[in-house]
Amino acid sequence: MRLLALDTTSQHGSVALLEDGQVVAAREIHEQDGYSAVIFGVITELLAHVGWALHDLDCLAGATGPGSFTGVRVCLTAVKGLAEAINKPALGVSNLQALASLGNDAVRAPWLDARRGEVYGGLYDARGRALGPEVVTPREERQAGLDAEVEVIAGEGIALASAIGRIAYRRWRAGERPDPAALEANYVRRSDAELFSTPAY
Repeated sequence: MRLLALDTTSQHGSVALLEDGQVVAAREIHEQDGYSAVIFGVITELLAHVGWALHDLDCLAGATGPGSFTGVRVCLTAVKGLAEAINKPALGVSNLQALASLGNDAVRAPWLDARRGEVYGGLYDARGRALGPEVVTPREERQAGLDAEVEVIAGEGIALASAIGRIAYRRWRAGERPDPAALEANYVRRSDAELFSTPAY
């Protein structure tokens, strides 16, 4: 089973190719000006590097957020478009769940920078099951509200495509074959346009 995983939701974007759940190639992407102009070129180069064609893929997976609103949209648009082009399923994976999968303890608290002194946070068990809703909170409040035995996993500078791919592979093996059109963003926080818009009366 061959899978392409993609994350463009932060400044540390990444692409990974997996076969039977094992990463065979991965590449980090650092683009200050956004990913839309480069992402398909990186995917094409990585596929060529391992000798795969796009139609060799059995599934695609993408980060659904939380993260950069534009980055989330770029990621899901790319995954949906490629999956529909080759008529294959596409799975969405939360960035926080992917980050939690990199931990070691029974209970894990991943967090990602949400800017403005806030962080996106979640709480997961060792099997990747959410123990509560994903939230956005002030950084100090998040740190103070966690028990000492909880493993805190900071997402600063971590490329997540490989972790996203491994989670998606397990779900694919469990029988999930979602339509690409069903992929939805996981913003957690409303966009600046929504937060600062003036209501019309």
